[in-house]
Amino acid sequence: MKVLEQGRYWAQMVVLVLVCLVYSCKQTRKDDAQHAYTNDLIHETSPYLLQHAHNPVDWRAWSPEIFEEAQKEDKLVLVSIGYSSCHWCHVMERETFEDEAVAQMMNENYISIKVDREERPDVDQVYQTAIQLLGQNGGWPLNAITLPNGKPLYLGTYLPKEQWSEVLLKIDALYRENREQANSYADNLSQGIQETNLLEVSSEFENLTQESLETSISNWKPNWDLELGGNKGREKFMSFNALDFLLDYAVLTQDEETLKHVKNTLDKMANGGIYDHIGGGFFRYSTDPQWKVPHFEKMLYDNAQAIGLYSNAYAIFGEPSYKEIVSETVTFLNREMKNSQGGYYATLDADSDGEEGKFYVWTIAELKSAIGNDFDLFRNYFNIQEPNAWEDDKYILYTSGDEKGFLTENGISQTDFKQLKSKWQAKLLKERQNRIRPNTDDKVLTSWNALLIKGLAQAYGTFGEASFLNNAITAYDFIKSKSYSSGELLHSYKEGSKQRASFLEDYTFLADASLELYSATSDIKYLNFSQELTELVERDFEDISTGMYTFTKQQELISKIIKTNDGDIPSANAVMAHNLLKLGHIMYNTVYLDKAKTMLTTMLPRVNEYPDGYAHWNQLLAKTTYPYFEIAVVGNDAERLIKQLQEKHIPNALIVGSTSASEAALFKDRYIEDETFIYVCQNSTCKLPVKTVDEAITQMENF
Repeated sequence: MKVLEQGRYWAQMVVLVLVCLVYSCKQTRKDDAQHAYTNDLIHETSPYLLQHAHNPVDWRAWSPEIFEEAQKEDKLVLVSIGYSSCHWCHVMERETFEDEAVAQMMNENYISIKVDREERPDVDQVYQTAIQLLGQNGGWPLNAITLPNGKPLYLGTYLPKEQWSEVLLKIDALYRENREQANSYADNLSQGIQETNLLEVSSEFENLTQESLETSISNWKPNWDLELGGNKGREKFMSFNALDFLLDYAVLTQDEETLKHVKNTLDKMANGGIYDHIGGGFFRYSTDPQWKVPHFEKMLYDNAQAIGLYSNAYAIFGEPSYKEIVSETVTFLNREMKNSQGGYYATLDADSDGEEGKFYVWTIAELKSAIGNDFDLFRNYFNIQEPNAWEDDKYILYTSGDEKGFLTENGISQTDFKQLKSKWQAKLLKERQNRIRPNTDDKVLTSWNALLIKGLAQAYGTFGEASFLNNAITAYDFIKSKSYSSGELLHSYKEGSKQRASFLEDYTFLADASLELYSATSDIKYLNFSQELTELVERDFEDISTGMYTFTKQQELISKIIKTNDGDIPSANAVMAHNLLKLGHIMYNTVYLDKAKTMLTTMLPRVNEYPDGYAHWNQLLAKTTYPYFEIAVVGNDAERLIKQLQEKHIPNALIVGSTSASEAALFKDRYIEDETFIYVCQNSTCKLPVKTVDEAITQMENF
């Protein structure tokens, strides 16, 4: 409460209204004839930082040494955080950070740091936590003014130039004139950040019950938008991780309401403007409840998770459009976000030629010219009617979702229409290539690539398409060769980069992806690497006081970070707990199994109270409270039988195999030459071996 009260006082003193939008910035300094200014960011490789390298602001990249310098000079520090594809970041740069008068104020009174949140998610997490403690919505650009020691004094998102100038003047004056109060305020806010890490470790495993899982769902259901899909709200976020859990839960419990909600959400997303119907892939989120008008960034982590989710959903529903979504999304990633060596880039910008979405939207005249004689049919299918225009005469393509009705009404067969849609896509994709492209952020992020590796491996399991597995293995090989050495796993790779940071999410996500590849290929090297990464996490990230794992190895910020909730990506701590569960079952390692259960029990109050923010923990709760099967396929024909099992998407099942004799716990003494058997086990107790998938399914149903 003390932090909030002081936050209100400072807000009144500054007389500001913080505008919570998602924007960011650029950089500057004097240089050559081509650019009036060049600052220290010119030596960086991050596209976001380089965007600001010619601002008049004396931007510098994040380093702990800056705060030592600030303390010697008794200067406030300005930390501005964003990312390259953030539309509002570009707006604030153009309006504010390119302004010489603003830059002069910043340069005279502050040491200014630019942070790429994708390179340094730890820095972003600390200051996002701080702004949320003040009752504000976080977002980007996030601008923090800190004491010389890094403790925050002011936090805000996008502000117009005039208000930002006012902030600069008043915060500097308040610090100079009210030093004691400023220090007290910053200390209290920093203490609040540290207190968000407090957890009471619990090993009361008896609380892990199916009833507890039902409590989570009951608390979540009132927030579901049963008409439009997703959660209720003026904006729609795709929440792939949450939907994946709900899909598993619905199948495990035969909950038809939940299953219907998941399918409705998947359909609305696939039909809406949030999906790129021409080039494939999903945009970041929808600015309206109908999923029609997206924020036009394309993020690797979204599309990586979409591939896995729609693959799993296809296995349950058999919906042909889901297979198309997976195929088109993979094609998009390979065409536009893959480097020549197999790694995948981070993002595509929302803006091109200075306008948000310009690369993706169409005028009626453009569509008529490109589509030709089929335009009327195209127009009806994609809702190109005047009342549906986005801005002026610009249209975002989306469908009604009733394709069968459309085909019947127009007398077209499904086969013919599929060919027609492919022709439309090819024409518009060719036309689009003549436009100015959005910028690509060509960092290769380990954690996001790991999500994609997992998604591709899941797609291979569902569809058996060899190219999906090949893409996954190529990306895995790239990350391992470029970002891993001597027990150190780098978060971000780009040729010439000085970034050496590594984070919990990199280790846990890649360990998870490795397990997925192990299941898909039966190649023991993936299991060994997953175990190696897990042991490194235990060694370098363990936090004894909470029973969890820290965000970073080196604690160089104002507070350590124990992040347990999901965001756009799953909680790295929850992923670690899942990894311990899987490895525990594969290796019959009870220490790992107990650790996973302890982590889950510790998190249970939050998991039940805020189920949508802790979906990956709820998925672990489902694996813990419902029967969890270890399915070992051993013999020369293991690969074929494993594919048959994976096509079915069995939620609570670990599927692994071996084509030769093995000393591994699940395979020991089970290899018989010229025979292949399926062993269905639960808690180290196994049924008699069987030879067919149908027999194995029957055993699971009657265990």
